[in-house]
Amino acid sequence: MPERKRFLLRLDPATYDALERWAGDELRSVNSQIEFLLGDALRRAGRPPARRARPAEAARPALASEGPAEGEPGDLTEGG
Repeated sequence: MPERKRFLLRLDPATYDALERWAGDELRSVNSQIEFLLGDALRRAGRPPARRARPAEAARPALASEGPAEGEPGDLTEGG
């Protein structure tokens, strides 16, 4: 997982307590709940965060349901 940006966030105790209860109801940490809520707000505002491909996603082999890769046995293109 890429390095995460750290920053200080100051909240009044009542807001933190409400977030903590909500996070617990959804089986998340307070930090994860804040990230979830911010991501949701960004998507709703039409400003989704840019997603970086994970290294495993970028280099993953084709799934059987995707069919053979070009040049592999079973490939129906020229030379296959």
